[in-house]
Amino acid sequence: PPRSTLFPYTTLFRSKEFREYLRCGIMAHGFLRTQCQSCKHEHLVAFSCKRRGFCPSCCGRRMAESAIHLVDEVLPIKPVRQWVLSFPIQIRLLIAVRPKVMSEILSISTKTISKHLGKIAGIKRAKAGSVTLIQRFGGAINLNVHFHMLFLDGVYELDDDGRPGEFHITKAPTHKELAEVLSAIICKVTKLLEKRGLIQRDENDHLSLNLDEDDALAKLQAGAATYRFTIGPNKGKKALTLKSVDEDHTTRQGLVANNSGFSLHAGVAFTGTEREKIEKLCR
Repeated sequence: PPRSTLFPYTTLFRSKEFREYLRCGIMAHGFLRTQCQSCKHEHLVAFSCKRRGFCPSCCGRRMAESAIHLVDEVLPIKPVRQWVLSFPIQIRLLIAVRPKVMSEILSISTKTISKHLGKIAGIKRAKAGSVTLIQRFGGAINLNVHFHMLFLDGVYELDDDGRPGEFHITKAPTHKELAEVLSAIICKVTKLLEKRGLIQRDENDHLSLNLDEDDALAKLQAGAATYRFTIGPNKGKKALTLKSVDEDHTTRQGLVANNSGFSLHAGVAFTGTEREKIEKLCR
């Protein structure tokens, strides 16, 4: 909808979703009666709201179903490694406001990691495999868009027709290699954002974000990204948190690289036969 109607529309949508959540799992609002064909035992199953915003039951069920689907139908019996890419606060806000740019940055990230895997495997014609969850929140339910990418820990060698053949397992990246991958991602992302006119470089070679100051939704998202109130009597004040903004979804321990507010972690990996652990990681 147009900006002028965005907030009434959002309020209506959230109100409807919250009302349906309050009816979720209550049999007075509808249920199914199921019966076992062998023993004839009956069981009543209440209707669920199937919403995504408030209901922990429906979100949990969707999470479990998605994880089972990935393990049973998508991920082959190959080693899997999780790569977690997080961004500086300004970039988090930018990609939250502009979903198409977020998709382009995700494409850059997966291609860069895939290229690295093919390089260390020593395969010129290689194909990697990955599944990404774009998580939009941090530990305090603040706005923090970052990528959880599950990569096969290796690459498929392509034949002359471009079809995948033998799978080559790759070793875990070293800290130096991880830093090189992150630097390549930062360079490509920066060039993309400069080309789109979304960031500007000043005379001291410093980069600044270029967003519409009249965008009310962007202001709310900026407050959510920096733990600050944007409306009400506490407008402009910082909310009390148990975790600092700088440490949210970042770490300096283990197999991790940090550069200019970006962070790339690749310390979690499992063999292909550890399906229960991989399913837990997917959840």
